[in-house]
Amino acid sequence: MADLSVFFISLVLVLPLSLLAFLAFIVLPRPVKIPIKNRHVFITGGSSGIGLALAQQAASEGAQVSILARNTSKLEDAKESIKLSTGRDVAIFSADVRDYEAVKKAIEEAGPIDVLVCNQGVFVPQELETQDVDEIKFMIDVNLTGTFHLIKAALPGMKNRADRGPGSIAIMSSQAGQVGIYGYTAYSASKFGLKGLAEALQQEVIGENIHVSLIFPPDTETPGFAEENRRRPQLTSIIAASSGAMKADEVAKKALNGIKSGNFIVPCNFEGFFLSIATTGLSPQRSFLMAFVEVIAAGILRVVGLCFQWNWYGSIEKFLRERK
Repeated sequence: MADLSVFFISLVLVLPLSLLAFLAFIVLPRPVKIPIKNRHVFITGGSSGIGLALAQQAASEGAQVSILARNTSKLEDAKESIKLSTGRDVAIFSADVRDYEAVKKAIEEAGPIDVLVCNQGVFVPQELETQDVDEIKFMIDVNLTGTFHLIKAALPGMKNRADRGPGSIAIMSSQAGQVGIYGYTAYSASKFGLKGLAEALQQEVIGENIHVSLIFPPDTETPGFAEENRRRPQLTSIIAASSGAMKADEVAKKALNGIKSGNFIVPCNFEGFFLSIATTGLSPQRSFLMAFVEVIAAGILRVVGLCFQWNWYGSIEKFLRERK
């Protein structure tokens, strides 16, 4: 009996330790730290919301910050706000990310970038059947195509930087880019596409010491958040009721810490942490400890995910019954 107990105790210890050793050997890319101080950080959507909060935090940590947005007046206000809160000047550039030539011109004027943060985004919730095609194209053009434009324009300069320290391309997705929700059909499509972009891009730029981060914020209290809530279909609000909103500076802090740690997937809250494990798929993972958690928790979180789906579809059925 004692021998059997020793055997089971040894098994309980040996199997996890063997898995940890195996993961430590195979996990690639290796961990990296992305310095921010005295480096050029270029942030789009930087005149308000998460982008402005990111610019303020990066500037406060000694970064040379550039921000890009469409509205010149808001850019000037953001520049003054950052100057007042950090004492540092930032460069501002006005361009529409849907216009590749305008983006390319702004990035060339800004100079070589060490950390590119593709933070621009638009969100108009509505059922696909009733949503205007122009609104669908607008979200895809800004959220997805605009990110392609930014990265394509910035890559030549990032590859030829005089400082060959590790660079970063951070892409702001959304928890709606991890799981599709009623009323988010077009928005989720524009954000899900960013994951494929990021995974393939990381393989393309790893040889240049450039590291990709994909950030998944939840609902965030930004200037457009109230309007987004007003536009939400009633059923969307019912399904998303359990998710609370974060403040922009909270999301910015999580995002910047994830960028500096070189993490590929950057969740912003407790719910996002579990979503990142449940949806990790074939995404790269730098931490063998986090890879261990993903392997161990994957099956359990699939069950949890099915429970969420049961709740969501139950809510849909109830809503449709009551509407008849």
